[in-house]
Amino acid sequence: MPSRRGPAPDPNARRRNTSHALGEHDLTPTSGEGRALPKALQISTSGAKRFWRTWSRSPQTQHWLETDWSELEITTRLVDDFYLGNVRLAGEIRQRVGRWGATTEDRARLRMDFSQQAEQEATAVAQEASDLDEELFRMLSE
Repeated sequence: MPSRRGPAPDPNARRRNTSHALGEHDLTPTSGEGRALPKALQISTSGAKRFWRTWSRSPQTQHWLETDWSELEITTRLVDDFYLGNVRLAGEIRQRVGRWGATTEDRARLRMDFSQQAEQEATAVAQEASDLDEELFRMLSE
């Protein structure tokens, strides 16, 4: 039997931290227009340009302040250097994008939620498909 560390859990324990200090972030899964890549950054690799384009249009940016955009600029420079061969920057880049919610796990930790918007869009798509079916049936019946 594996040994336990510390005292046994209380059978009547209640979780007291049910809400996050920063709250939850409801995001729309649609991409925005984004910002243009600043020429002053002098980005030379297509990978870094794609990185900027992807992040500048991501749903998370709807909540960003200028300081967040500044962090994206710095991170894009790091990504450019990474694509130029400095692979030691991979860990730093991963930490930075993790704070923005790059992966499903990151978004869960940051309490970012796309589910409500996704449900609404699924309902709209289903209604649109139903309307198309009705229209097609009407056209074939004539």
